[in-house]
Amino acid sequence: MGNSGTATTDLDVALEKHRTELTGYCYRMLGSSFEAEDAVQDTMVRAWRSYDRFEGRSSLRSWLYRIATNVCLDMLSASNKRARPMDLTESTPLAQAALSPRPDHTWLEPMPDARVLPAVVDPAEAAVAKESVRLAFMAALQQLPPKQRAVLILREVLAWKASEVAELLGTTVASVNSALQRARATLAERDDKAAGAAVSDPLDEEQQKLLERYVKAFEGYDMTALTALLHEDAVMTMPPFDLWLTGHDDITGFMTTLGAACAGSRLVPVQVNGLPGFAQYKPDPETGRFTPWSVQILEISDGRLTGFHFFLDTKRWFPLFDLPLHLEAEPDEVEQDA
Repeated sequence: MGNSGTATTDLDVALEKHRTELTGYCYRMLGSSFEAEDAVQDTMVRAWRSYDRFEGRSSLRSWLYRIATNVCLDMLSASNKRARPMDLTESTPLAQAALSPRPDHTWLEPMPDARVLPAVVDPAEAAVAKESVRLAFMAALQQLPPKQRAVLILREVLAWKASEVAELLGTTVASVNSALQRARATLAERDDKAAGAAVSDPLDEEQQKLLERYVKAFEGYDMTALTALLHEDAVMTMPPFDLWLTGHDDITGFMTTLGAACAGSRLVPVQVNGLPGFAQYKPDPETGRFTPWSVQILEISDGRLTGFHFFLDTKRWFPLFDLPLHLEAEPDEVEQDA
C-alpha cells in the first residue's frame, strides 16, 4: 500500500515539473490565460488516469505535449480566434470614441510571465520564449488554423525536430514541413512590425529610464510629459472595449476626458507577456484607498512607447497576478486630503 502512495507522489512531482512550460504552450495555442490553465489541468488529469498505459516509448515530456495538443485542438473551434481591438475594427478618432464592450471570449488575454515562462539558463532560449508570448506574436498565432499553430509553436518556439512533431501529431514529416511553411507565410503577411520586440531582456538602462519617466508622468497625470514618451503612432487599447486610439493627441485627449478618473492612480510593476507592465490602482474617494483598475502592458520601440494596453477586467486579472485587491493611501496623502 505504502509503495503505491509513493508512486503516486512521484508521478505528481514528475507531472508538476512540466506545468509551467505546458501552460505556456496551451496559452500560445488558445490565447486565453484561464483556458490555458484549464487545458493543463485537463492534461494532468488525463495523464494521471492513463499513466498505466504510458509505456515509455517516448519521454514523459513529449507524451504530455501530445495530450496537451489534443486537449487544445478539442477546445479550438474554427470561430474562436482571440484578438486585440486593432484586429477587429478601425482606429476610432477621439471625437467618436464610445466604450462598447465585447464578450470575454473575443479577447486575447494577458498572462503573468511566471506562469508561462519556465526558468531557462540559455539567454537566447529565454529571449525566444518571451518574444513568443508578446501580444503581437500571440495575435498573429491566432490567425493560423489550429494544426498549423501547433506545428509553428513546436518547431519555432520550442525547437522540436520535424520528426518529433510528426510523431506527436500522428502525421508525416512532409506534412509538418508543409504546415510550417504555410504558417510562416501567413505570419510574414501580417504588418505588426514585431511590435514590442525592441524590448531587451533584461531591460537596458534607456528602457528602464523610459519606464521610470512613464510612471512619473502617469501617476502625476502629466500629459505633456506623457506625450514626450509616446511614439507619434502609438496605440492604446482597453479590452473588453473594442475602442482603440492612435497617436498621442487622441490618447492624451481620451485620458483627460473619458479617462479623467484615472488621475492620481498608482502603478505597481508586473511582468506580463514578456513585456514590462503595471497594475493600475485608481483612487477611491469613498474609502480613501486605491482600487484595482487595469493591468497595463507596454510596448517599446526606438526609445518611445509604441503601445499601451489596458486590460480592465480586474476581478479576473488581479487574482491571476497575485495582486492585492486594494492599496492603502500613504500617510502624507491622507494628511493632504484632510
